[in-house]
Amino acid sequence: MPYSAPRGTKDIMPDEVAVWRWLEGKFRHVCRLYDYREIRTPIFEDTGLFARSAGETSDIVTKQMYTFEDKGGHSLTLRPEGTPAVVRAYLEHGLAATSPVARFFYMGPIFRYERPQAGRYRQHHQVGVECFGVADATADAEVIALGRQYLQDLGITGAMLYINSIGCNKCRPAFRQALRRFLEGVHTELCGDCQRRVDANPLRVLDCKVDRCRELTQNAPEPEAYLCPECKEHFALLLALLTEINVEYRIDPRLVRGLDYYTRTVFEFKHSQGLGTQDTIIGGGRYDYLVEQFGGPPTPAIGFGSGIERTLMVVQALGVNPPPLSGPYVFVAPIGAEAARKAVRLATDLRSLGVAAELGQPGRSLKAQMRQANRSGAALAALIGEQELAEGVVAVRSLATGDQTLLQFEDAARSIAEQSRVAVPATE
Repeated sequence: MPYSAPRGTKDIMPDEVAVWRWLEGKFRHVCRLYDYREIRTPIFEDTGLFARSAGETSDIVTKQMYTFEDKGGHSLTLRPEGTPAVVRAYLEHGLAATSPVARFFYMGPIFRYERPQAGRYRQHHQVGVECFGVADATADAEVIALGRQYLQDLGITGAMLYINSIGCNKCRPAFRQALRRFLEGVHTELCGDCQRRVDANPLRVLDCKVDRCRELTQNAPEPEAYLCPECKEHFALLLALLTEINVEYRIDPRLVRGLDYYTRTVFEFKHSQGLGTQDTIIGGGRYDYLVEQFGGPPTPAIGFGSGIERTLMVVQALGVNPPPLSGPYVFVAPIGAEAARKAVRLATDLRSLGVAAELGQPGRSLKAQMRQANRSGAALAALIGEQELAEGVVAVRSLATGDQTLLQFEDAARSIAEQSRVAVPATE
């Protein structure tokens, strides 16, 4: 086999898909509770959409975007994050005018060219939410509460919320200036990336993961000291709301997130199990100027993204056992070539009545087909051999107890369907 999955990607095999569907189902359920509606955007967009939103000096733009030119000469980029595409769709479809308050959730692949490591792939997958049109801190608290409930519903305990306010366009310039003055004193000792950030975007230095840079910036100015009265009031109300709904938090003055569009609230849920240093499983914040930056009206907004692969690593580390992949309800086993016609008909009739059925191979022995039936996870085996053909019946055997009954062939599908609705209530 000369080919393998590209570095930084992985196949999600059928047994794993069951766990993914379980996680996605939990997320959909929580989003319904909070009245968030699903949106699906293309996996590639105009390159300028991401370059403009993330910031020209961000790692996403300078190092991580998968950008290509199509045959028409247009520069396109595989989406490296979810928010800009949702903002674009919100504006393009006129929702800023018709639905000034709008709530969306999404799921799908994200593409970033970076060094693969635990929980980080070049094609990974995210779930996320975006809330438009609510400036009050109640929206911040709601989005954070949604994220917490999602983690709790997955059985993830011990996740800690880290939170900060990085101010708005009114008060952030003073903080940037103070931070830049501080960084100029240690400029030559910073890593190459941070040296470039000092002038272009000094806040990003606080987000650097290099140990030496973190040591040098331990005593750097903190944004809280520069918040304007409105930002202070917003942050204080948010913290009060989190206390009201029993969300434990820690204020992290270094938390700025890695994207230029964030304003005021930024937050992360972190977990120590199974992730090492890459311990963030939910990250988000406010982006009150992004809609306007893309040509829309002034629109406050907040959201978060959560990596599926990382979250599932925590689920596994905590020993949470998602439900197994459901198999067919009935395994139809034709014994001999003559039984094949009837077996195909029975399986087809069962499926038309909403009963999952797997069809065995006529050329295999009864013993081999029963082994296959047990591996499939079916509850029943419907056996059709020479004797059943002669008598016009189907032998229906419980794979759990071995008990067997005979059903008239013409009534078999209906009888099994009625039994399945009692034995296997719908879960989806």
